[in-house]
Amino acid sequence: MEDLTKYNDTAELLKVLAHPVRLCIVKGLMNQECNVSHMQECLDLPQSTVSQHLSILRSRGIIKGTRKGLEVTYCISNEEVKKIIDLLFD
Repeated sequence: MEDLTKYNDTAELLKVLAHPVRLCIVKGLMNQECNVSHMQECLDLPQSTVSQHLSILRSRGIIKGTRKGLEVTYCISNEEVKKIIDLLFD
């Protein structure tokens, strides 16, 4: 039997991406970095909701945030996720 660890890791990654809001956030970050306010306007969701989803994505190593003064700009930090998004939306 193959080592299931790599399958577990991939399954966990896919579970995080399976939420429509998180999938939309990651898709939006494919071409540009952006902050919570911009995402909130695009998604038409409360900032607290967007922040909760960003926290989940960040904790799983899918995105990273860069602080610029008071603003945090987010981008995708996981190359595997970029490949998945390309496959899903190409």
